Amino acid sequence: MTMDFATEEGVRYAARAGGLLATFTARGVLAPSDAAVARRLGRLGREDDDEVLLAAALTVRALRGGSVCLALGDVDRVVLTDDGTLDDTSDLPWPAAPAAWAARLAASPLTRPGGPLRLDDRLLWLDRYRRQEDEVHASLTARASAPPPSVDPVRLRAALDRLFPGEDAGDHQRLACAVATLRWTAVIAGGPGTGKTTTVSRLLAVLRDQDPTCRIALAAPTGKAAARLGEAVAAESLPEADRARVGDVDASTIHRLLGSRADTSSRFRHDRHRRLPHDVVIVDETSMVSLTLMARLLEAVRDDARVVFVGDPDQLAPVEAGAVLGDLVSAPELGTPRPAPDELDAVGCTAHPAANGVVRLERNYRNNADIAALALAIRQGDADAALECLRSAGSLEFVESADLTDREPAGLAGLREEVVGGAREVAAAARAGDARGALFAGEEHRLLCAHRRGPYGVARWAAQVERWLDEDGGVDADREAGEIWWPGRPLLVTENDYDLGLYNGDTGVIVAQGNRTVAVFSRGDVPVERAPALLGDVTTVNAMTVHRAQGSQYTKVTVLLPPPESPLLTRELLYTAVTRARDRVRVVGSAESVHAAVGRPISRASGFARHR
Repeated sequence: MTMDFATEEGVRYAARAGGLLATFTARGVLAPSDAAVARRLGRLGREDDDEVLLAAALTVRALRGGSVCLALGDVDRVVLTDDGTLDDTSDLPWPAAPAAWAARLAASPLTRPGGPLRLDDRLLWLDRYRRQEDEVHASLTARASAPPPSVDPVRLRAALDRLFPGEDAGDHQRLACAVATLRWTAVIAGGPGTGKTTTVSRLLAVLRDQDPTCRIALAAPTGKAAARLGEAVAAESLPEADRARVGDVDASTIHRLLGSRADTSSRFRHDRHRRLPHDVVIVDETSMVSLTLMARLLEAVRDDARVVFVGDPDQLAPVEAGAVLGDLVSAPELGTPRPAPDELDAVGCTAHPAANGVVRLERNYRNNADIAALALAIRQGDADAALECLRSAGSLEFVESADLTDREPAGLAGLREEVVGGAREVAAAARAGDARGALFAGEEHRLLCAHRRGPYGVARWAAQVERWLDEDGGVDADREAGEIWWPGRPLLVTENDYDLGLYNGDTGVIVAQGNRTVAVFSRGDVPVERAPALLGDVTTVNAMTVHRAQGSQYTKVTVLLPPPESPLLTRELLYTAVTRARDRVRVVGSAESVHAAVGRPISRASGFARHR
């Protein structure tokens, strides 16, 4: 006998066969692994209450979705299926009332002291994540409450005057450098093109001016972000004496900084017992740092070492659980407010930071005015203003008429021309052996999707681009002849390869060199070459998820929006997508989708608010 679990009869059958876990797994609310973890916890804790086990499984699901805990009163009942469609599961036998559900959990052996679950004010954690959250909060509070670093204010003001000539006393780059020098923990927040890397470079000069021997570590959550940070800091223009003070500062991933261990993926060589030797640790792209990694980093940093978090809190949060940068930016003061106004006046700063040493850089030096205005409207949650920006032409294009579910959607002639024309340019440069030209052309335009699968996903649109190229003819003639490494093939690295110096998210292209081909990747001003036969996890990149594009910049971007009911369509996703572009943005989707995205900030359940 076969049974369709999506029908009402199928739901009842699944419930009889294995309780709520089976019912919710059959419908796709839970992954089999979610239910397996809950069953194991139930066996270990001698708990067989269906609603308690369902809460445990949903907590595991919440972690997969990025939340640190489960908010019992705010469980998402809309499920994104494997084919990219949506299923409202309100018809399932969900627990009727959060208060009664919480009472059953409170009486469970799973939530007793020493148990695997923690319950607090209708928030449910796996014990490990509650402890990590408490550790991060306690560490940040202790650092904020400790006596401040010893600083020579006269020397600091002279360095700021030298490094920010002609800037007024309210300039926020200057303020960020001052705050990061005067506090043990600071945050430099800002969107793409607001000068975060410039500020970091000048901060290094300020800190080395205070102490020429201070040991500085630059780190980022991904190899790609670390490589770009190192390149950008090295390329920044500084006064000759300050450039000499800064010297060569390498950037690494946070994992490499902490020292990965072969025997475990969750612990590192540097921890609370063997602290990092550095006096300053600067972390770029902090919005991508998970709760677990942040906990491991903070326990490894010495109490008398400065930590500077750099990132954009409005971007997408990390794939793993937690959004610590966003929590820190929105949290109330965690310790003693510093620096005091008179300390800032003494070093020539009239502006003041927000709580927790947060300084937001607002002035945009890179994106054009149209993109900056659109990004601001999205950040502020003003959907009408965002639509007005999109419909005002200029550097923005809004394609509202295309039906993306059609095999050959109408209204996308501009996108097709952009994709095919760009592929021609890449192929021509690659066949001519022009590595720089091929890389430049390959970074001119990027097609971004919210979903991986389904009619709005990367897999479908990568295939669509392939069809357009086939119909155009000649662009990929070598590919059609069966060649794997054809000149002009755009590459995406999908796993770190430290031996080759390539990182997850790196993009490159195959280029002809005489009678052979090489793979070239961008590294500052000098492309790096690698033999194609040595490449491990790479794929052809014709489209990319917005998550994958985070941290990158392109001249032009096209964003394909899913329907408004898609749970992946959020304010942070749309903001991240449009701010990948320097010059032009094309948004393909409905006005309803734009309204839904702008009005739906990501809700990642966290316990930071309970400390208020």
